[in-house]
Amino acid sequence: MERDKLLAAEIFGYSYANYHGHLGIGNVRFERLMPEVARTLQIASDGNWAVSRLASALKRSEEQAQELMATYRNALQVVDAESPAESFRNAVRFAIQDALQEGLGSPDSIEALVTQICYRAADLAYLLKMRGEALSRYSRHLRKEPGVEYYEGYFDEED
Repeated sequence: MERDKLLAAEIFGYSYANYHGHLGIGNVRFERLMPEVARTLQIASDGNWAVSRLASALKRSEEQAQELMATYRNALQVVDAESPAESFRNAVRFAIQDALQEGLGSPDSIEALVTQICYRAADLAYLLKMRGEALSRYSRHLRKEPGVEYYEGYFDEED
């Protein structure tokens, strides 16, 4: 999938595989409209547009335009991450932040977070398949801990 469609999937909350499944069948919403929103958000971000201008361009309220821009900025950190592992880490981080903001504590809210993390694992699988890479290539990156420096060469590429 092209970058604008990956961004659209992130912005509108679709898994990559689900979004991909809507392509090539004449679905205007997935093939043209949602990627156009992603491109408009990119232009607005690059041009530092006022919220009112963005809202007008998107034909949305200013509040909706602000929310879309915030979602777009998170989407950039997922789609443009330096590796599939960093993409996954960023996506999981955002899912946890969202869950905490919505009130994490009940069994249902915990299960909803688990579901979101599983969706992110599925997105990671999609990205790896697109790149023809194995998950084991990113094992060290997925296990990265703040403040812990790994001895270079200690872990081989498959560790």
